[in-house]
Amino acid sequence: MLNKKNKIYKKKEKEDVFRGGKSSFNNFLGVRALKTDSKDTRFVIVVSARVSKKAVERNKIKRQLNEVARLNLKLLQPGYDFFILALPPIINKNFHEIEGIFLFHCKKLKTTILKTQHNA
Repeated sequence: MLNKKNKIYKKKEKEDVFRGGKSSFNNFLGVRALKTDSKDTRFVIVVSARVSKKAVERNKIKRQLNEVARLNLKLLQPGYDFFILALPPIINKNFHEIEGIFLFHCKKLKTTILKTQHNA
C-alpha cells in the first residue's frame, strides 16, 4: 500500500493534475503527470464503475495499481503528481501486464529515472 505522503487527497490538487498534467493514454490505462515543487511523488488512482459494475473487481484493480505505484516509486523522478485512470479493458490484465503498461506510460511521459525493460 502507498504511504500517506504518496497520495493526493485534496480535490483541488486532483483537478490540477487532471487538467494541467502531460498525458499518455492507451486502451487500458490513462496516466497524467504534473511537475510540482514537492520532493514527493504522489498519486491519484481512479477506477470508475465503467471498468466493472462489481465493486470487488474495481477494488482489485485499484489495489494492483496502488502496488504498481509503490513498487516503482524509486524508478520515478521525485516531484511529480500522477493521475492514473483505469479503463474497461484493464479488467483482463494481470499484475505484471498492468505494471508494464504503467511503466510504458511513465517512460513516454519522461518521468522515469532509469531505462525500464518493460514493454506494453
